[in-house]
Amino acid sequence: MSGTRADFGLMRSTLQRISDSDCLSLSVLVTGMHLDRRFGHTVDEIVAAGFPITARIPVPSEPATGAAMARHIGIMIGGMVDAFLGQRPDLVLLLGDRGEMLAAAIAAVHLNVHIAHVAGGDRTGTVDEPIRHAVSKLSHFHLTGTAQSRERLIRMGEKPEQVIVVGAPGLDDIADMPIPPRAEVLRSFGLDPALPFALMLYHPVLQDADHAGREVSDILAALESTDLQLVALMPNSDAGSDAIRAGLEGSAARAAFALRTHLPRAEFLAAMAHADVMIGNSSAGIVEAAAFGTPVVNVGPRQKLRERNANVVDVDCEADAILKAVRSSLAASRATEPNIYGDGRSGARICTFLESVELSSNVLDKVFQD
Repeated sequence: MSGTRADFGLMRSTLQRISDSDCLSLSVLVTGMHLDRRFGHTVDEIVAAGFPITARIPVPSEPATGAAMARHIGIMIGGMVDAFLGQRPDLVLLLGDRGEMLAAAIAAVHLNVHIAHVAGGDRTGTVDEPIRHAVSKLSHFHLTGTAQSRERLIRMGEKPEQVIVVGAPGLDDIADMPIPPRAEVLRSFGLDPALPFALMLYHPVLQDADHAGREVSDILAALESTDLQLVALMPNSDAGSDAIRAGLEGSAARAAFALRTHLPRAEFLAAMAHADVMIGNSSAGIVEAAAFGTPVVNVGPRQKLRERNANVVDVDCEADAILKAVRSSLAASRATEPNIYGDGRSGARICTFLESVELSSNVLDKVFQD
């Protein structure tokens, strides 16, 4: 199941392995932002990859409020029940903590379909965390990014033999993906290759949705006090996103500012690899940026409790504090430590697990482990 540009980009390498397997058959259920042209109509990337789509479940992208997000989960559950009844999958593979994944888990568990959850057990500290844990409690198999996440799931009552550390699938395609030269990347955004640049990706936090406009203004104000050029991506569709979009669009006319709705995975990774600093609150800054040693200024609470690599500096969303953190990150050497989220072989481990897992009725009868 895929609901956003982010989860598809992270899982694409894994999905390719599943598609190529002699033992497995893949179909993708698509919903959410993938089907909205306002967010790049990224279902086209799934089609271009050659993956079969079993169903498309559209939901409105507006209004961007918490109430709408809750209602959309209900719409998606209904569509997913119909899709699962028609397709009769043996197993549903889910990633992360979004409402789309919760909807799929609710639908699958009521139809006695086995569920494997990738990246359960992570801590974030916002509303994403209880949604992630809810998906985990509805799931039967757990493919975690780190040993700490595995231990959390076991403490939550999951069976140890059904919780496996595989690493983060978002690292899988990085080693094999050719990164264009810096000058080529900068010119593709209309920026000067001789000058430093920041990559910005900032999403709203549901609990703080009313403050999203001020928060993006503080980030932009901090960056305007530097000589950094800026490549900024539009946020997801969650509550508060309209204010972030408006703030970015209001600054787009300034010099050395490249604003994009969406970047294909290869272009996003190239920008991340060459960025002098990445700023915002995307999980990409926590997980993938360390593969390049890119300094990351992680703003606000959205990722505050995640395990992080040495390249990440955490800061409150306040302009002076952000500016100080950006300057400090630019002055520091690029981190070279191994990435705590794995070695880039997650997809192979996930595929091996799926090829060998026993899907029995006993697994469906979940009880809390003493």
